[in-house]
Amino acid sequence: MDGAKLQAKSSAVSDRMRRVRQQDTTAEMQVRSLLHRLGLRYRVHVRPLTSSSVRPDIVFTKARVAVFIDGCFWHACPKHASWPKTNAEWWERKILANVERDRRHDAELRSAGWRVLRIWEHELPSRAAERIRSVVLRKKRK
Repeated sequence: MDGAKLQAKSSAVSDRMRRVRQQDTTAEMQVRSLLHRLGLRYRVHVRPLTSSSVRPDIVFTKARVAVFIDGCFWHACPKHASWPKTNAEWWERKILANVERDRRHDAELRSAGWRVLRIWEHELPSRAAERIRSVVLRKKRK
């Protein structure tokens, strides 16, 4: 992707995109609730690295685990990605830019010693929570 900021072609699309939840989504809230019930304590939407603007959805600071709950549409889920036919080129650039940004954020956190977990919104919240719990407990033991 070039460095140019992507913009929607119509104000209606821009307005609709502004209204889409970026945090505290249903999937995120379900996973957070289950993690809390499992006795895990975490922080939400904080920057684990002061030198970076990366804000994972869930952060386990002591275990150094960062969790992102990704929407299937916005992050090009391999199972459920859909590619709009209207203004297709713009949407493809937009979604692929999201994926590229995700990979940069993952690399930045990993290079600082963090474990990064990506959870798809379609995953069962109970399985996602158990996977997160397993990684956090393993990291705490080290």
